[in-house]
Amino acid sequence: MSTEQMTPVYSSFGTDPDMLDLVQEFVVALPDRAAAIEAATAAQDLETLRRLAHQLKGASGGYGFEVIGQAAASLESSVKAAAAMSEVTGRVQELVSLCRRAKVCPEQD
Repeated sequence: MSTEQMTPVYSSFGTDPDMLDLVQEFVVALPDRAAAIEAATAAQDLETLRRLAHQLKGASGGYGFEVIGQAAASLESSVKAAAAMSEVTGRVQELVSLCRRAKVCPEQD
């Protein structure tokens, strides 16, 4: 695993006391979102995969995880464009990796 694949992804709102609880709840829910994305990929259920990516794209920015939102947008675009399953799977792996590395702030480590 590369260093980049192990580097935590922090929320830009992680130090905002008004957002802390909301960001924490979002981070806690990310493993379930990642699992749902992996399940849709394994089932080759592209409509569900597109919908899950779209939802994550929309939510991520609001919790300070722009990089996750960008990865979700790339996945959604690949699915909409009917890209090869190998491309879709690569984008899923990237997105899932980001979700699993998400942290509220460095103090959380």
